[in-house]
Amino acid sequence: MNIDMIEAAADRLRGHARRTPLLSSPFLDEIAGRRVLVKPECLQHTGSFKYRGGYAAISALAPDVRARGVLAYSSGNHAQGVALAARQHGIPAVIIMPEDAPALKIANTRALGAEVVLYDRAGQQTREALGEELKASRGLTLIRPYDEPQVVAGQGTCGLEIAEQAREAGVEQADVLVCCGGGGLTSGIALALEARAPGLRARPVEPEEFDDTARSLVSGRIERNARMSGGLCDAILTPSPGDLTFPVMQRLCGPGLTVSDDEALTAMAQAFLRLKLVAEPGGAVALAAALYRADALEGDAVICTISGGNVDPAVFAQGLKMLEGG
Repeated sequence: MNIDMIEAAADRLRGHARRTPLLSSPFLDEIAGRRVLVKPECLQHTGSFKYRGGYAAISALAPDVRARGVLAYSSGNHAQGVALAARQHGIPAVIIMPEDAPALKIANTRALGAEVVLYDRAGQQTREALGEELKASRGLTLIRPYDEPQVVAGQGTCGLEIAEQAREAGVEQADVLVCCGGGGLTSGIALALEARAPGLRARPVEPEEFDDTARSLVSGRIERNARMSGGLCDAILTPSPGDLTFPVMQRLCGPGLTVSDDEALTAMAQAFLRLKLVAEPGGAVALAAALYRADALEGDAVICTISGGNVDPAVFAQGLKMLEGG
């Protein structure tokens, strides 16, 4: 994985992926005590950055391989990104999703034409094992959610945009906070910033109790989460950072940050109130860190991703209630 792959992915994505803006609000600046710039990937196709990686990976396949179809496993955002990219290429897609994934994400994945196979993420069979069975029996190509070079390259195109937009905004030195699950977006952005904006430093942000990347960066080895369910931030609940993504993050990223579910919900509400954006809990953790972890940040500005906006109405309403009376 390198800048050349990211640039090539950007060429393939041109005319397909949306170039999302870099937004600001004086109200968010006041809360954070510094300038806050928000990269809203919730405005990307399918409501998350995952479309970038899904399209980049599928478009890189040889035509005969691509025609047989693709397989993915995901709690919802990677599922939808791959499903749309597969439909655009006119190929079949099979998506393995946890039974407890938000109903909206399951429904949207099916609506995009993919076959959805549900599994119990707390059960005996892992999504990886189920995926290997389907891959072997149907001749599908597996598009991994983060431990896949072409997926990381696609996510890195978000970093290319951040580098250019930060420069236009006059920001040369800043922490770039990234919502982090397996590390595909974080490592892709980190690689892009290394090449195009070395004064910007990527930092992963995770929910409390699911901070495998933050702990891995401290210990110097891949750490695993003790559990894989029960958290509100379903989009970024992964067992551990990826074998491909962790070395990149270890080399290029600053220390990891964690936020509580309540802080993620409050950040969701602030994004809606101040920027008119719809974020999901896992997609709002970076904004939460920008707003509520000021002492852990450096510089007069901070850049943060809102990585997704595929939130069930009941959870979104829960977030809005956090600001009642405020």
